[in-house]
This record gives sequence, C-alpha cells and structure tokens, in this order.
Amino acid sequence: MFNLVRKGVAKLNNILNKPLIQSERNLKYIEYEIYKWKASSTRKEQLQGERYYKGEHDILRRKRTVIGENGKLVEIDNLPNNKIVDNKYANLVDQKVNYLLGKPLTFQTQDEVYDKLLKNIFNKKFLRTFKNLCEDSLNGGISWLHPYYSEDGKLSFKRFPSYEILPFWKDSEHTIIDFVVRLYEVKSCNESNEKIIEKVEVYSKEGLKRYILQGMTLIPDLEKPYSSYFVVESNDIHKELNWDKIPLIPFKYNNKEIPLIKRVKSLQDGINIMLSDFENNMQEDARNTILVLQNYDGQNLGEFRKNLAQYGAVKVRTVDGAIGDLKTLEIKINSDNYKSILEVFKKALIENGRGYDAKDDKMSGNPNQMNIQSMYSDIDLDANGMETEFQASFEELLWFVNMHLLNTGQGNYENEEIQIIFNKDILINETESINNCQNSVGLLSEETIVSQHPWTVDVKKEIEKIKKEKDDSQQEYNNIIPNNSGVINET
Repeated sequence: MFNLVRKGVAKLNNILNKPLIQSERNLKYIEYEIYKWKASSTRKEQLQGERYYKGEHDILRRKRTVIGENGKLVEIDNLPNNKIVDNKYANLVDQKVNYLLGKPLTFQTQDEVYDKLLKNIFNKKFLRTFKNLCEDSLNGGISWLHPYYSEDGKLSFKRFPSYEILPFWKDSEHTIIDFVVRLYEVKSCNESNEKIIEKVEVYSKEGLKRYILQGMTLIPDLEKPYSSYFVVESNDIHKELNWDKIPLIPFKYNNKEIPLIKRVKSLQDGINIMLSDFENNMQEDARNTILVLQNYDGQNLGEFRKNLAQYGAVKVRTVDGAIGDLKTLEIKINSDNYKSILEVFKKALIENGRGYDAKDDKMSGNPNQMNIQSMYSDIDLDANGMETEFQASFEELLWFVNMHLLNTGQGNYENEEIQIIFNKDILINETESINNCQNSVGLLSEETIVSQHPWTVDVKKEIEKIKKEKDDSQQEYNNIIPNNSGVINET
C-alpha cells in the first residue's frame, strides 16, 4: 500500500467489478495446459538444469550390473559402485554469471535526478536478485522478474524460476504475454503428517487469481481467491489497482529459451562416469583379470560369471586324471587412458558450453591481451547474446519503474533516454592497457581514456578528482610566483 501524490493514476486499471474467477471454459483449458506442461521435455530440462547446478547428477542413481544367467544384465550390490560428481556444469554457470554481472550495472542518463532515483531503486539488493535471476536463466533457459509493492509501500522485485512459470504468448516470437500461470508447492503440516499442496496463480491484466491444483482440477483458493497487484490510498479513498501490463518480465538466456544443460549434459555425465569407473576398477581385486578355466565345476558360463562377480571364487575339479585349474590373465589399468578421455570431455564441455579455461597452456607463457581475448572469445560471444536479451527485458522493467515514479509524484521519465551498461568482468593485461591509455593522450578525450583505464571505478568521480587536482596545483603555483614588484605572493 502506498499513497498517491498525483490526482490521477497513470496506466493503472481500477479492478472494481472485475470477475473473481476464470470462466469454466478457460479453467478447463488452463488445467489441460498445466497437465501437458508438467510432463513436457521443456519443464524436465528446466528442472534438470537446477538439479545439476546443485550437484544432483544422474550418476548418483546409477546401479552396478553384471552379466547374469541367460546373458542378461542383473543388478548386484557387492561390487564397488562409486558415484563421483565433478560438477563442471556449475562452474560453467558461475563463470557466465560472474563474467556478465561480476561488476555492478551502470545506468547512464543525462538527467541527474532520474539517475539518483534509479540508483535508489536498482540498489545492491536488486543487483543481488538480478544476479540470481541470471543464474536461473542459464539453468532454465528463461527466468522471470516480478515487480511488486512490499508491505511498507516500496517498489520491490522477486524472481521466479523457469520451472514454476507457464507463459501464454500472443506471438510466435514470445515477446508479448497474454497471461501467465505459476505452479509452485507449499508444505501443509497438521498434527499427524506433512502434506505437499500444489498452488496455482494466474497473472493477467485483471489481477491475480489463486487456485489449488487437486489432481487435474483447479479449485479456487478460499484463503485468498483474488487480489489486485497493489492497493493505494488517496484522499481517504481505498482503491485496488492493477498495472496496464502483466507484472512479469521474462529474462531469456537466448532467443530459443534453451537451457545451458541441454548443450553439455552428456559431456558432464561422461566425466562423472569416467571418474566413477576408474575408482571402481582400482577397488576391484580378482575381478580385473581374464580367467582361463580347466575342468570348471559347472557348465553355465553365465552362472560362473555371476558367482565369480558376487563371491569372488570358483570351484574346479579333476576329471579323468586332468587336474582342474584356474589361471588368470591380468588386465592392467592404464590411468593415462582415463586421463586422456577426461581431458577430451572437459575441453568439449567448455567449448560446447561456451566457457573458458583459465588454466589454458597459452596463458602460462605469454599472457598478452590477444591471448586473453582469444581465451574469452566463446564466453564473450554467449554473453553478448544474453546482453541483447536482457537489454530488451530491461525496457519492459523500466516501464514499471517509470510508472511508479510518475504515480508517486517523483517525475515523468517515460520518454527519458537511458543506457544500461553490463560491465563484464574480463581479465586484462593491466600494464598493456595502461600503456595504451598513455599513448592515446591527445588523440582521444580525457573522459574516454579515463573510462578505459583498468583502475577506474567511477568515470565521473575520477574526472572530478583530476580536475580538482589540476585546480589545486594551479592555485598553489599562483601563490608562489613573484608579482610585478618582485615580491612573492603569499597565501
């Protein structure tokens, strides 16, 4: 709830006399779409990306099998079954997030008042939320930001992961939202047990409608079936109002909304399998040999393989004077083979995931700027695509910010130009960069040179400091030069 300063409300809808629930036909349609979406490969990949980032990889569910009777694979539990997770995928996500958002965003506008207002809204709390939003976008291909008013009337922002949101688009390019369904779980506890309840929220221009999903049926949430997006107070009048746009902004990893995990899952699984199998083989004893049998007490080799794998022993006998025996051909485990395969997998994962290898050999001997840029070329290409998508999303976000400022009497900045700069956190050769800045004096403006200097944090403040130092030096010089009478001026 907040107080309106202006007499009117800009681009807000009065929700009085709006229907409280969807029509029966619309509800059936939403129920069917939710049912399809929950079983879709799109949502499974979104959940998979989140799962893999947390380290919950498929290798953790792997079972050890051997060739049993009749030549079929059977599960066995007395063999080493290591489940090693080397989470290169999480490293890749963190690389991209910190490369694009490792440094705070810069909002440039000619209006100083507007600039100050934006800094108050896009504060450190927002930047933390936005960084987590970027992580969700990589894991799910798309993430969602919800602008809302907190209990104390402040414009705030909340993120929704991709696997909670089912959007309905008006266009095939997925740029205009018709309405949005959010599905999430809550825990309900009573005296006897704990129960998981699936709740559904429908976001539209008419407001926010809430339901409980029971099986495939949507039932209005009696606790609070309907609400506006916010409430305002003006001249002792209580009004429930909605935005003229749906307050959910998509932030896409790419225009196809493909999650990062889809590019690299098989390679990540290969790394886990190689490491786990290597440790399994190192822990096995007699099972790492080829066995040569003489007078085996039994005829079924499948049964022999199973007994040997399970008990580590085999019975032999003497027949017609021929002494039974068991000889072995030892198989030596070549660790170099595993190492070579792992290096191939890790390199392929970095290339397919468009990351970078900070331990690249070419960085050890000659880390010049050209080599550094070459190392960052893939991740920079991916970051540029993300930046293009995020810039478009920020335009949608700024609409809500500008309407907030207008409706609270802080100014009309709807047509104000603003530039949003993503300060990528790229490694540079500082000595080379500083030399380039020095060689550019007289060729470029002071502001451009200062902006490119690796030690510059705030360009405007740095230029003000330089100007102040020059003025102080000039003043000091004027105070010590002799005047026309030959007397030195004193301060």
